[in-house]
Amino acid sequence: MSIIGAETFKWEDVDKRNNIMFRMPRNIKFNDNIVVREDEIVVFFRDGKVLAYIDRPDRYALTSLNAPVVGPIVKFLSGVQQQAEVIYLQKRAFDGKFGSKQPYQFRDKEFGMVNLRVFGEFRYKLSSPPNFVNQFVGTLNFATSGEVEERIKEQIVILVYDSIGDMKNEGMGVADIASNLTTIEQVILTRSKDHFDLYGVMVDKISGLYISMPEEVQKAVDTRASMQVLGANYVQYQTGQAMREAAQNPSGGAAGAGVGVGAGIGMGWTMLDSMRQTQQGVPGAAQPPQVVVLCPKCGAQNSAVNKFCAECGTKLGPETAVKCPKCGASVPAGSKFCPSCGGEIAGTKKCGSCGAEIAGNSKFCPECGKPA
Repeated sequence: MSIIGAETFKWEDVDKRNNIMFRMPRNIKFNDNIVVREDEIVVFFRDGKVLAYIDRPDRYALTSLNAPVVGPIVKFLSGVQQQAEVIYLQKRAFDGKFGSKQPYQFRDKEFGMVNLRVFGEFRYKLSSPPNFVNQFVGTLNFATSGEVEERIKEQIVILVYDSIGDMKNEGMGVADIASNLTTIEQVILTRSKDHFDLYGVMVDKISGLYISMPEEVQKAVDTRASMQVLGANYVQYQTGQAMREAAQNPSGGAAGAGVGVGAGIGMGWTMLDSMRQTQQGVPGAAQPPQVVVLCPKCGAQNSAVNKFCAECGTKLGPETAVKCPKCGASVPAGSKFCPSCGGEIAGTKKCGSCGAEIAGNSKFCPECGKPA
């Protein structure tokens, strides 16, 4: 304090530390001195609003009306009310951590209503001294830097929730969150400027974003991801897990062995059924041979159970066959060669006595024995 009662105001290093704001415990008045350092901004506040601020480093005496910097401040302090609050602000960036106090209810089309919690880190710094002081000191009546940072944390969590909600409306599900964390961070940063301009703060970094889900939902998401990688359905995956757990638990004795054997048998049948279904569904896969009968008239292939040709309606059966004149084997009518001995089949003709169909070169009817 000087002889005439003037005081010098400055932000001591012991009070500065990691505080973005410091309110002097006493008011400044006409004739006082104030010290502003390189990394500081001094704001003069009275009647719920900012009077002026100084952001250039120097030592200022609030007496000279000719000084271009302190002139407006001296004018404010030379009236009837000659006092004002002094609020120091730091220019440098600050790092903080945020986390949600209440879960965010995310409605997912696959898992239903899921409660999410968000955590992460952020970096912020002062962007507008008047807005900062008017909002935090004038509107919210905050006195400490801790209160300011707590408010910023709450607003970042709200911003994260809004960003997740917008991405959900664009089709993002719970299972997609882990692969979109970087995208979510960028969306938050893009929207942070408009959100924090009111507070006089700029958030220029969001990192380490982590969004947690309830344990049961996280297990379901992990299981579905593993199934997609293995190309297995739920039963196959669960059977494989049971076999692995049984193998890793040799102390289970007979019970453990029983579980292992049962799981192995179940897995075997499951795999066999899966292979059979795969073969049936894949074009060109080997299929079991089927018995076919050739139509003696049109040569179309028919199932062995068919009684008539599916193409021309010719009756199928033993009567459609003729006997080979060389070896006597039964040969389908219309065949040119015997499938048993290779002998030539000279067409067919009907017996003049009984009407039976016989080989074209037969001299006697094999049915009635009369000359053909």
